[in-house]
Amino acid sequence: MSRWTLPEPMRLALSEAKAGESAGEVPIGAVVVKHGTVIAAAHNQPRGLHDPTAHAELLAIRAAALALGNERLDGCELWVTLEPCAMCAGAIAHARIDRLYYAAADPKGGAVEHGARVFEHEQCLHKPEVYSGMGETEAGELLRDFFSNRR
Repeated sequence: MSRWTLPEPMRLALSEAKAGESAGEVPIGAVVVKHGTVIAAAHNQPRGLHDPTAHAELLAIRAAALALGNERLDGCELWVTLEPCAMCAGAIAHARIDRLYYAAADPKGGAVEHGARVFEHEQCLHKPEVYSGMGETEAGELLRDFFSNRR
């Protein structure tokens, strides 16, 4: 899918990923949308914040919860450039995100379609609708370039 045909939230998530890359972070971006309005956007910041939990998804979820004044993000969508890890998938379930859109699959660290498959567990109390692949090429290129430049 061409970058120009990507939905606006994924384009914004990719822009956030690039901002993270510019700050020396792994280029992952996330955006929370409710009823077509962007509520929050963030990029990875574990290095900058000295916080191993400062993944783009968690930062965007936290900002959205503050903006909405509610820890439950009912009616919200999360758009992210990489398949969420187990920590982020757990946060997505606890936040009650309705829909998750992610660009690139992560066979090594992902926990939605790979690894732990968090949403498939009986103990998972909320399962969002999941859509993958939109922006996969763009997100994959960002990540490949980032890591190849550091090797």
